[in-house]
Amino acid sequence: MAEPVTIVALGDSLTAGYGLSDQSQGFVPVLEGWLTAKGHDVVVQNAGVSGDTTAGGLARIGWALGPEADALIVTLGGNDLLRGLDPASSRASLDGILKEAATRKLPVLLVAMKAPGNFGPEYKAAFDGMYGELAAQYGTLLADDFFAGLRAAGADPADPASLAAFMQADGLHPNPEGVKLIVEGLGPKVEELLTRVGS
Repeated sequence: MAEPVTIVALGDSLTAGYGLSDQSQGFVPVLEGWLTAKGHDVVVQNAGVSGDTTAGGLARIGWALGPEADALIVTLGGNDLLRGLDPASSRASLDGILKEAATRKLPVLLVAMKAPGNFGPEYKAAFDGMYGELAAQYGTLLADDFFAGLRAAGADPADPASLAAFMQADGLHPNPEGVKLIVEGLGPKVEELLTRVGS
């Protein structure tokens, strides 16, 4: 029997499953279940740490990627946005993470976060643009928006009322229904990531 493919999900509270009473309803277990239902033999490891920034992800990427890692999903930047950090420093940290993955010849899916408009158009352009630029530079897969599955269901992250059915009371973290939609939105990209393992 072949070993299952091990995907490491490096992220923050959105990856970690923050605020969910049942951890089996978090992003990582739900994604693993979605992939398994599609016939993939995979293990998705939860390397999500609540409150983590891109810099925090860079600081721990070395040990987050164990010897069994076959692929990497990177979902970081949300906390950089909450703190209004300079996009140049966020970009440098993501660059370091992708460099480490490249050194280990691991295929990567980089999942973008979208900056709100309240930091101004220049900030938004720099922040939103860095994901696509880094993905092109490193030849990684790119998912344009972590919340794409919610948008597909008619929710707009800029409109809290439309999000309410899919979010916890804090308005920042998905509830179990929201997690399911997010996984359905990202799942096909993760399947694409699996086709790159070992190639």
